[in-house]
Formats: sequence, C-alpha cells, structure tokens
Amino acid sequence: MSAPTAPTADDPPAVPKNIRWIMLGILLAMLLSMLDGLIVGTAMPTVVADIGGIDHISWVVTAYTLTAACSTPVWGKMGDLFNRKHMFLGSIVVFMIGSVLSGQASSMGELIGFRALQGIGAGGLMAGAFALIGVLLPPRERGKYQGMVAITQAVGSIGGPLLGGVVTGHLGWRWAFYINIPLGLICLVWCGMLLHLPATRRGKVVIDWLGITLMTAMISAVVMAATWAGSTYAWGSWQIMSLAAASVVLLIAFIASQKRAAEPLPPRIFTGHRNFPISAVLLVVAGVAMFGATLYLPLYQQSVQGASASNSGLLLLPMMVGTVAASLVAGKVMTKTGKYKIFPVVGAASLAIGMGLLSTMDTATSRFTTSAYMALVGIGTGFTIQMANTIAQNAVELRDMGAASASTSLFRTLGGSLGVAVFGSLFTRAIQGRPGAPAEASGHTDTSAAEGMTRAAQDAYLHAVAHGTQQIFLIGALCAGVAFVAALFIKEVPLRGKPDSAPQPKAQPARTA
Repeated sequence: MSAPTAPTADDPPAVPKNIRWIMLGILLAMLLSMLDGLIVGTAMPTVVADIGGIDHISWVVTAYTLTAACSTPVWGKMGDLFNRKHMFLGSIVVFMIGSVLSGQASSMGELIGFRALQGIGAGGLMAGAFALIGVLLPPRERGKYQGMVAITQAVGSIGGPLLGGVVTGHLGWRWAFYINIPLGLICLVWCGMLLHLPATRRGKVVIDWLGITLMTAMISAVVMAATWAGSTYAWGSWQIMSLAAASVVLLIAFIASQKRAAEPLPPRIFTGHRNFPISAVLLVVAGVAMFGATLYLPLYQQSVQGASASNSGLLLLPMMVGTVAASLVAGKVMTKTGKYKIFPVVGAASLAIGMGLLSTMDTATSRFTTSAYMALVGIGTGFTIQMANTIAQNAVELRDMGAASASTSLFRTLGGSLGVAVFGSLFTRAIQGRPGAPAEASGHTDTSAAEGMTRAAQDAYLHAVAHGTQQIFLIGALCAGVAFVAALFIKEVPLRGKPDSAPQPKAQPARTA
C-alpha cells in the first residue's frame, strides 16, 4: 500500500475545536458593519436638528455604502496576499476610528467624511468575516453553523433601526457611533486571542495599484448612479448617463489591466466554474429583495395599516423568523447529505411567490396577510443567501477565498443599492402622480404626511402608497424569477470537507517494495 497523500494547498483545513467561540467573535464584527449601515436612519432627524446640513443628509448614508462597496474587494485581495487575520483586525481598528470621529463631528461635512472612513473599515469587516468563515470551515461543514450567520444577518437588518431609535432617544445621536467602541474592542481582543490561522509562505508580493484604482472608480460610478438616479437626477439625465458610460469604460479598462497585472484581482474566480457567476446573480437578487422589503414594508404598514413607527423594526419579525428557520434547515440537510442545489431553486421560487403576493397588497390588506407574505420572502432569502455564499466559495480555490468572499459581499451590496434606487424612483413617481398626495413625497414618507389633509385626500394618498408598494414588489418578483432560472443551472459539485459523522480512514504505514 502506498503512503498517504500529503495535504495540498487546496485541501480543507481541520476545523478548530473551539470553532463556535471563534465564530462568535467574527460574527460580532460582521454585525457591527451591518448595524451601522442602518442605525443612522432613525438618528438622522436628531443629527440635522443638532448640526444642520439637511441638504446633504443623503450623503451620510451614501458615503458609508460607497466606501464600503469600493473597499470590500480590496480588503479581500489584501487578505489573500498577506495575513487574513491581520487584515481583519486592521479593518476593526479603522472602523472604530471612523466611529469615534463620526461621534465627534461638528458639521455635516465632517460627519460625511468620517462616515466614509467608517465605511472603509466596514468593507474589511464584511470581506474578512466571509473569507475567514470560508477558510476555517470547509463547505460541507458549514451547514452546521449556517444558522449563526443567518441570525447575525437577520438581527443586523432588523436591529439597526430599532437600536438607532433606542440609543438616540436615551443617549443622544452621537452614541449611535460611540456604541461601536466597546463592541469593537471586544471583537479585537476576542479574535486576537482565539483566531489562529495556518501560516502561509509567499514570495515577493506586488500590489496591483492600477487595477485597484480602476475597480474603485468603476464601483463608485455604479453606486453613485444607483443612488442618484430617479431621486437627485432623472434616469435619462446627462449626469446618470455619464456615470453609466464611465462605469462601462472603467470596467473594460480594469479587465484589460488584469491581463498584465502580476497579482491580478483574479478573473479566474468568475471563469473557473459556472457556479460562481450564478451565485452572483442569486446574491444580487437577494440584496434587491432584502433592501426592498426592509425599507418599504415598514413604510407600507405604518402609512396604510396604521402601525406605530416606533415599532417599525418589529414589523419585520415574520421575515426574520423565516430567514433563520430556512437557513437552519438548509444547513443541516447540506451537512448531512452534501446536497444543496434544491435550496437556491426553492429559495428563488419562494422569493418570487412572496414578492408577487406582496405586490397584490392594497389599502384593505390585513397585517396577518402581510406577515404571511413576508414569511415567504424570509424563507426565500434564508434558502438563497447563505447557500449562494457557500456555493460560490466551493467553486474557487482556497488561495482566492478572500477575493471570492469579498466579491459575493459586493454583489449583495450592489444589488441592494440598485434595488433601492429603482424602488425609490418607482415609489416617488407613484406618490406624486396620485391626486391628493403631497408633491414632495418620497421614499421616506410616513403617516405624518397625511396629516392635515381632507378625508378624500388622505384616501388618495393611502392608495398612492399602496400603488407604489405594489410596483416595487412586482419588480422584485420579476427579478426573483430571473434568479429562479439561474438557479436551475447550478451544477451540484461535491463540497470540500466531510461531515463529522463520516468515519475518517486511518493512515496505514507505507510498505517498502
């Protein structure tokens, strides 16, 4: 019998015995990034009342999402080139510095600049978290811990608005940023002590500064166009068309630059296996669905169904429960059987059906009916997001795990940005085009917008809100239909790693000839 084959660079690493404790630290850092993307929304009225700058209020959010999106693939590639643990801890430090400075801002301009710095750190938190999970857990093992990731993402999406309201109301808006400091320190110490990665030896590292610059400029153009289109500028305006043209030119230049780069941001992750680009489509659609649901469902329930604004985050509980339950089921089945294709297929179908049903809501729809439809959307995202991440990571080599993980995070962010831009334009047009609706109505309308109207005007306004919501979820259902078709083409290749229940063969001593 021949000697056992030595492990290669692409063999899955052994799962650490204290993996759940390690995961808690990593996921807490991920939660920080997600919370801070949403916590500011409920704090902004207080911020404006304190330091002014209402004309630039949208940039407080845009600066954060823009720099987070641009820095995500850079952090991921740096983790592949250098030490992933050090890059992850460094992103926590950058995020904390941005948080302290944001809390001390004395003008809207300062706050926007410091939020941009905070976003740079947030990009590293998301890219690093997914890359570390990909390195520490082989895809076959990941299902056991999928529920932890799903709960983190669900709490981050729903807890942001809730935490923002509580902290701002009791401690002031600056504590919406200061609260990150103790949590960040916990993450820093926790991961610094418990997180241990196998040492990697690399030769001389050459950083592709041209590729990074072109990619950053391209993502900036896309995110700015998605943010401004339909709100600040018309979709067909020269500003939006110029940004669209610039993004195409920059993409072509980036692809050309990678053919000559010594350390390219690897195109091979897209061309190596068809499962990766398919997963990208699923994540874009899931981003559209999640952002659309979390932004416009509370708006509909507050405006049309008379729900309290202070409990807006709790209105999303049916979706959160569906997301967590679906992720737990999918993870356990995947770990036990190694099968996974069925979940993104069923998830995309559930998304399409749930979003389609939400598009039928009107002024007479009950909260119970809305909750049932939301649960379907939650099941769809639960079957789709985590499974798409796992499929994407299983489709690339371990050396590209950082770049692949950063790319999946970027696709979900871009999907959300594009979805919010399109949804905001549709909603604004629906509101402004209905008699009795205020001319300045926008995606941030709440029940107070109908105060002071006549009964007929209020009815017209509520119908306008319902009509705008219908259009939003109809577009979401069509996008989910595209994801369903894409999911059918996933190839179910074996997952790296083996479940703990599978007995491992004992190595036999080599026999001499």
